Amino acid sequence: MRIASLYRYPVKGLSPERLTSAALREGGYFPGDRLFAIENGPSGFDPAEPVHQPKIKYLMLMRNEELATLRTRYDDDSRDLVIARDGQEVLRASTVTQSGRDGITAFFEDFMPGALRGVPRLLQAPEGYRFTDSRSGFVSIINLASVADLTARLGRPVDPLRFRGNIMVEGLEPWAELELAGRELTAPSGTRLQVIKRIERCAATNVDPQTGERDLQLPKTLMTTFGHVDCGIYCRVLSGGRLVEGERLELVEAPAVLGVA
Repeated sequence: MRIASLYRYPVKGLSPERLTSAALREGGYFPGDRLFAIENGPSGFDPAEPVHQPKIKYLMLMRNEELATLRTRYDDDSRDLVIARDGQEVLRASTVTQSGRDGITAFFEDFMPGALRGVPRLLQAPEGYRFTDSRSGFVSIINLASVADLTARLGRPVDPLRFRGNIMVEGLEPWAELELAGRELTAPSGTRLQVIKRIERCAATNVDPQTGERDLQLPKTLMTTFGHVDCGIYCRVLSGGRLVEGERLELVEAPAVLGVA
């Protein structure tokens, strides 16, 4: 399979950033991905003892589709969060200073007051933790052929970004990725990924990532058409290395099954 594109989502629920390459570390998460979340009122998250929390405790597309109308960017050097709306920059705030975090809170209080259950406070993931939907959601892969098949069956376009994956691949048969649990993928750099499970889809995929409109019912469509709500796979990083857009991921041959005498 070929890597068609790479994406990170620095803030849970907010827009993606496209990358040309990404350096993965053994046992780590996709770099720069889900570093932050914005809690919707007190979440109980403790950075000193991070425990995976249900995503409903944070601002997220499943319930807050207006988030998709924002275009956000995280600057790794300055550690600023930049938010644009309707083509205009509306906020540039530090994620490391109290005044910057207060500015982010004030923005969301003004932007979506009716959706808030309390103070929308920016949370930062400590080392070794990320605000992923799944406890084991280290790296996600979306098969573009599966999305194309879903588009054909629906009779209307389905943007692959609805599935918020890190690695978009092409060259596989539609839905072939769903049968890869337990298998390994390798990249030219020596990166090794182990497929650990399918990704179950929620109502966040119903939201158009460009307009914020809740215009499809993708989990329902997946279930009625295919008998499951899965699209994409989660992987863990067995060996680190750099992934580059355009290069190939090779499927490691499955070990031969020996007969029993």
